[in-house]
Amino acid sequence: MEKRNNKFDLEIIERTTVQLSTNSIIWLDEHGNIKHANNAACNMLMYNYQELTSMNVFDISPNFRSNKFTDEYTRKLKKQGKHHFETLAMTQCGKKIPIEVIIFSMKYEEMDIFCSIFFDISERKKIMTDLINSEERIRAILNNNFQLTGLLDIDGRLLMINQTALDFISVTEDKVIGKYFWQCPWFQHSKDLQDEVKKYFKNAARGNFVRAEWETFDKSGKKYIFDNSLKPVKDANGDIRFVIPEARDITEIKKTEKELKIAYKELEKVKDRLQDENFYLKEELQVKRRNSNLIGESVAFKKVLFQIDQVASTNATVLILGETGTGKELVAQRIHDLSFRRDRPLITLNCAAIPSSLIESELFGHEKGAFTGAHTLKIGRFELADKGTIFLDEIGELPIDLQAKLLRVLQENEFERIGGGKTLKVDIRIIAATNRDLEAMIAKKQFRQDLYYRLNVFPVNLPPLRERKSDIPLLSDYLIKHISQRIGKKFDHISKKTMEKLKIYHWPGNIRELANVLERSAVLSQEDILKVGDWFRVEKNGFIEDGKLLTLNQLQRKHIIQILLKTRGRVRGYNGAAQILGIKPTTLESRMAKLKINKSEILDNRHEADLKTLRQPLRIKDSDKY
Repeated sequence: MEKRNNKFDLEIIERTTVQLSTNSIIWLDEHGNIKHANNAACNMLMYNYQELTSMNVFDISPNFRSNKFTDEYTRKLKKQGKHHFETLAMTQCGKKIPIEVIIFSMKYEEMDIFCSIFFDISERKKIMTDLINSEERIRAILNNNFQLTGLLDIDGRLLMINQTALDFISVTEDKVIGKYFWQCPWFQHSKDLQDEVKKYFKNAARGNFVRAEWETFDKSGKKYIFDNSLKPVKDANGDIRFVIPEARDITEIKKTEKELKIAYKELEKVKDRLQDENFYLKEELQVKRRNSNLIGESVAFKKVLFQIDQVASTNATVLILGETGTGKELVAQRIHDLSFRRDRPLITLNCAAIPSSLIESELFGHEKGAFTGAHTLKIGRFELADKGTIFLDEIGELPIDLQAKLLRVLQENEFERIGGGKTLKVDIRIIAATNRDLEAMIAKKQFRQDLYYRLNVFPVNLPPLRERKSDIPLLSDYLIKHISQRIGKKFDHISKKTMEKLKIYHWPGNIRELANVLERSAVLSQEDILKVGDWFRVEKNGFIEDGKLLTLNQLQRKHIIQILLKTRGRVRGYNGAAQILGIKPTTLESRMAKLKINKSEILDNRHEADLKTLRQPLRIKDSDKY
C-alpha cells in the first residue's frame, strides 16, 4: 500500500510539472494527431485543451505536410529517437510564430507516441535579424569606405576587413580573416615594417590612439604612402574589446607637398631676387628722376647722340669714356631704354663705391653660409640683370683678380655664386664706363688687356663741358628748373652776367659742378632772377680765383647767420629772416636745426669766427663738386 501511494504521488508531480512548464508540449500519434497538450501549448496557440487535442499537427504548422511527417519524420524519429529543428506555428487567429522544436519518439504499450517540445523564438529571430541587418550595414559602410579599414580583436587578429583593403592587395577575405594584422599581405614586403606595426598595435591595445605613416605596395608593386591610425574600442566597463585600423592614401598629398616645398624654395629665390631687384630699381628710379634727359645741341654732343642711336638696338658691349660729371650713367640709361631689353631692368654697380672684399659678392652673389655673415642667399647683380642690362660704372676701379671672372662672364655668359657649385647661365648686355685711361693702366699692369678688348667693342667718348659750352644755357635752364622745385624757390631766368661767367669757367667737374654752382646761387639769390655772387670769381682763363673755399652747408650756415644778425634773431613775420630768404619759416627753422644754428649764441656774439668769415669772399673748391 505504501509503494502504491508513492507511485501515485510521483505521477501527480510529473503531470503537474508538465502543465506548469513554460515550454509548450504536445503529444502526437504516428499520424500527427494531437493526443495531449500542456497549458503553455494551449496559451501559445490560443486554443483550449479540447480544441487543441482534436486537431492535427498539420493544422498548427503550415510547414508540415501529412506525408512528410508520416513518411520522413516518423522514420527518422524511430531510427534516431530525437529530432531538433525550427519551423512556424500558426495560432487560432492566424498569426505565425517562429518556434524551435525538439521532438522524440517513445513507446506507450504497443503504440508509437511522439512528444514535441517547442518554444517561441520570435525575439531571438528579431535579434538575429537585427544583427544580420546591422552587420550588413556595417559591411556596407566598410566596403564603401575609400579608406582601408577593418576590425581587430584584442590579440591583433583580423575579424573584419573592407573590400577596399582586399582590392588593394587582390586577396579574398578568407585569406586574411583570423590572421595577425602585422602578418597580413600589406606588410609582407618589409620585416622592419611588420615589427613596427606590431609595436603600434600593442600601444593601441593598451588604450592609446596611435597614428603613423608608412609605405606599402599594391598588387602591382606600386608604392603608396598611407596615413594610418589604430583606435581602441572600449565596452561599457571601460575594457578594450577591439581595435579599429584605418589607412588613408596620402601618396598624392605627399607628392604635392614635395612639389610645394620645391616651389616654395623657388619662390623664395624669386622673392629674394625681386627684393634685390626692387632695391636696385629704386636706386635707378632716383637717378632717372634727377636726370631724365640728355640735354645739348652742340656738334660734339650730337655726335654722342648719334652713336647712342647706332648701338642701342644691337647687343654690343659699350664702353663709355669721359671725365667725372659728364653724364656717363645717363648715356647708359639711354642706351638701355632704346634697346630691346628695355622691359627688363638696368642694374647698376659703381665699382669704386664698394669695398674690394664685397664687390665679388655684389657681382655674383653668394650662397647661404658661404662665409661668415652670409646668413641668407644673396642674388648677385649679374643674376638680377638676366635678360636685361648691367652697367659697370668706374670699371677701372675693379680689382685685378675680379677682372678675370668678369672676362669669363663676357666670354661664356656664365658664373657661379660664392660658395656654390652650380653654374648659372645669363643673357645680359654689358655697358661699362670709366674716367680713367685704361690703356695707361694696361701698361702699368693694373688692367687686363684681354678684358679691355672685350669691353671696348663700341666706345662712346663723352666730351667735357668745356668742349660743349654752347650747351651751357640749355643745361642751366634744365637744371635750375629741377633745383627750383626741390628748394621751393622760383626763378624766371638766369642773369646775362651770370651766364657769361658760366660760359667762361673751365668746369673741371663738368655738369655735376655746374649743378652745384647753380644750386648755391639759387639758395643765395633774393630775386626772381638767378645770379651768382662774388663768391664765384672766374679769371679770364676760366679758372677760379685763389681764396678760401667753402662747402655748400658752410655757405648756407654763414648766410643764414648773417641774415639773423640783421633781423636780430627774428625768423617769422614781416622783414623776418624767412621772408628775406624767400622760404617758409618752418623750412628755415628745420634748416637751422640741421646746420646747428642757435639764435641766442648769435645774439650773444659767440660767432666771432663766423662773422669774420662772412666778411671774406666765398670760393668753390673741387671737393664740393657733385
